[in-house]
Amino acid sequence: MEPLRVDRPAKTLRELALEKMREAIFSQRFKPGARLVERDLCEQLGVSRTIVREVLRHLETEGLVATMQARGPIVARTTADQARQIYEIRGVLEGSAARACAEQQDPAAIAALEACFARIKTAYAGADMPAVLEATTEFYRTLFAAAGKDIAWGIVNSLTVRINHLRSMTIQTSGRSVDGPAQMQRIVEAIKAGKGDEANAAALQHVKSASAIAQRLLQEQEEASL
Repeated sequence: MEPLRVDRPAKTLRELALEKMREAIFSQRFKPGARLVERDLCEQLGVSRTIVREVLRHLETEGLVATMQARGPIVARTTADQARQIYEIRGVLEGSAARACAEQQDPAAIAALEACFARIKTAYAGADMPAVLEATTEFYRTLFAAAGKDIAWGIVNSLTVRINHLRSMTIQTSGRSVDGPAQMQRIVEAIKAGKGDEANAAALQHVKSASAIAQRLLQEQEEASL
């Protein structure tokens, strides 16, 4: 006789709604500055107003939503200067992690990084941008773990949503599907070769390249909104 127990879904409605909203913001279905009306979101997502409010509050903690006194919740705008600061943090911490990973020469860690990088290339080849974001996040999680940089990863991870918001813009620019993986290839190769200084430099160069693209795009958005 089969059990009557109802299995809990892998994800709750709230978690699913949160993912959908992040995707909509990343893809600019909801553009920076756009109002987020609870009633409309309930209809679009097919969930209750309670869930919508919880999701909006969560997105606000991640920096993707801002609450304006006169307009209510809107999609937060990231300025070019804010992007520069985020990339500066990334550059310092990711460069340090790449150096440490190269110096440790852990075969298992290197194999894990190569597997993550292969997923990134496959996602780019299939023009699957959500998969690119997911695989890239996993690449850096693996890098920091291999380097033993738990505290540094905690800092980067706290910015992951905002980083992915910026990354969702930069990875779709012309030539980035070639340049981005090529830059990451240099990071992986330097780590495999045990060259800490080169790994650090390659990580910094990759971040600087992405930073320049993001700042240009955001500056254009700021000028267009004037």
